[in-house]
Amino acid sequence: MDDQMAAGPMATLQDAAVIMEQGRIVWVGAADDAPAADDAIDLGGRSVLPGWVDSHTHLVFAGDRSSEFVARMAGEQYTAGGIMDTARATRAASTEDLVDGIRRHLAEMARGGTTCVETKTGYGLTQPDEVRSVQAAVLAGVDAVTFLGAHAVPDEFTGETDDYVDLVCGPMLDAVADQVQFVDVFCEDGAFNDSQARRVLAAAERHQLRTKVHGNQLGTGSGVQLAVSARAISVDHCTHLQQADIDALASGSTIATLLPITDLSTRQPAARGRDLVDAGVQIAIASNCNPGSGYSSSMALAVALGVLQCGLSVGEAVAAATLGGAKALGRTDVGMIAVGRRADLHVIDAPGPEYLAYRVGVPLTSAVWRSGVRVV
Repeated sequence: MDDQMAAGPMATLQDAAVIMEQGRIVWVGAADDAPAADDAIDLGGRSVLPGWVDSHTHLVFAGDRSSEFVARMAGEQYTAGGIMDTARATRAASTEDLVDGIRRHLAEMARGGTTCVETKTGYGLTQPDEVRSVQAAVLAGVDAVTFLGAHAVPDEFTGETDDYVDLVCGPMLDAVADQVQFVDVFCEDGAFNDSQARRVLAAAERHQLRTKVHGNQLGTGSGVQLAVSARAISVDHCTHLQQADIDALASGSTIATLLPITDLSTRQPAARGRDLVDAGVQIAIASNCNPGSGYSSSMALAVALGVLQCGLSVGEAVAAATLGGAKALGRTDVGMIAVGRRADLHVIDAPGPEYLAYRVGVPLTSAVWRSGVRVV
């Protein structure tokens, strides 16, 4: 992804070498020119990519919603109503159980080449449980934590959404602000409207926290326009876009994060990845691993769907899942194999990254290094 090496979304070096020292990349270039190193590993002609940067997940949860999935496959339409089922299970779980669950998913992600992970809260929806959710994410060792108290209106606030927004913007955010990096809001029919979402984003700004928006997942709406006008770092889902939304994204700095596994699982149309890239919009691809709308942590699958369903080239999809994800997290230390970056490497058992889409569904990960330490 280093544009100093070659033009295009994905620069490629053949017969290359990477030298890692103290968790960082210190040299990249032709193997014949590599300086001496203490140890050498010959990867036998396999391809080396940056580790996946999964910039949108929901790993802090208990229970599952497999019955909801079965019903959806039988024809029921997806709505966000199942969030409260997960919230009830999450509230009943111990913090230790939540930490164990996150760590189990992080290990699963590493086995698929993911080396940098964001996760959100949003299945607690009470002040104590949102605080516990943040603590669990920090203890489990995720790279970035996003506060999503505005994920859904809990049952105890039915008909009193504005009162719940007061809680989110006040005591709840106050309690977690020093432990999170982002604040997110679900701006959608059945969740929070435009004015309520703007209140959440304004509260985040008062705490000097960067913002994200869940937008345009279930239908057209104001989420994308809200995110761009508020200068949110990303707007995620972007499934139902009008041309005005694409134009707004192209004129601003907000990254459009595509979540193609969720679109597949909920039988939504594929996001307009080709149109976004052609308009000059910066995109990211993430897994949205969560128990309801897409319970998969496979970034390789997300990349393949970006190619097969969203119209992206392999290079564009891989770039979106690495450097794009890094940008969606405001990070300059991951997402690229370049000198000075964190030594996160994903080795696939294939002669080129096109195999991720060409052999869709086949586990190709051969080895993974995170911060210079081999983890797979």
